[in-house]
Amino acid sequence: MLDLQRLRALHAVSVHGTVGAAAAALGFTPSAVSQQIAKLERETRTVLLEREGRGVRLTDEAWQLADTAAKLLALVERAETRLEERRGVPSGRLTIAAFASAARGLLPSVLADLAVRHPALDARLTEVDPHLSVNLVAKGAVDLVVAHDWDIAPLPAPAGVEQASIGEDLCDLLVPEGHRFAGRAAVRRDELGGQRWICQPPGRVCHDWLMRTLRGAGHEPDIVHQADENPTLVALVAAGLGVALIPRLGRGPLPPGVVEVPLDPMPVRRLYALWRTGAARRPAIAETVRTLQAHWPAVAARTGPPRQAAAHA
Repeated sequence: MLDLQRLRALHAVSVHGTVGAAAAALGFTPSAVSQQIAKLERETRTVLLEREGRGVRLTDEAWQLADTAAKLLALVERAETRLEERRGVPSGRLTIAAFASAARGLLPSVLADLAVRHPALDARLTEVDPHLSVNLVAKGAVDLVVAHDWDIAPLPAPAGVEQASIGEDLCDLLVPEGHRFAGRAAVRRDELGGQRWICQPPGRVCHDWLMRTLRGAGHEPDIVHQADENPTLVALVAAGLGVALIPRLGRGPLPPGVVEVPLDPMPVRRLYALWRTGAARRPAIAETVRTLQAHWPAVAARTGPPRQAAAHA
């Protein structure tokens, strides 16, 4: 008989693409995941993973088995949901994927609150970009996702995935002190041409939003520096190397030399919780979504109004 945990390991590799990423999602070491799959190969007398460069690839037989594993795991999830629903309290393991600034600015207080009020619930967080996390929840690799979209680029929810709004996060233009925008009450989007921009790499939601916004205003962006982390982007602005559009959530206090300037209209990104329709009745999902929504007003209030510098001549 096939072991469910070994099938879960194979399914995770098929979803995440590498043994290391699968291990991080499952909360195991890469060695443990490799051992599970090696045992599954012996049980099935089938080669499932083949070396490819410095990584691995799934064989055709492995993809077939991973597809079957996905169906079995969905059945197990439904059974666990029914049991948890009968108990009426959030319990069991709940895997959550959230984008970086939500993982830093929102999830710590939410997870701490859940741990105190629901000790039978084992909530576990993984940081994942929204472009990837929505597919992960659709495939059953995680239970709940905290993702975001922008006012000009709505987030599509795949079939079989439900979503609920958490709140709206505002975004400001960050400029070095002494910049010609630093003393302004607001800057229109059509004034943003000719700037040296600092932003996240292509493929990230924030990068795509910046490109669409500037091109929509008739400007071709001049991207001079790219970095994944918001603190790095802020540090580059503080060094006088360019300007950036950065959301307030999880940004933290700005260092000396950096000034917030509101845009008109102000960019808004919307935060959502997403989960599979089959798990919608699970108390752990419902309670976590409620807790995210309950914590958002305090988190949004902590960001405060934009800080402005004195007007420059």
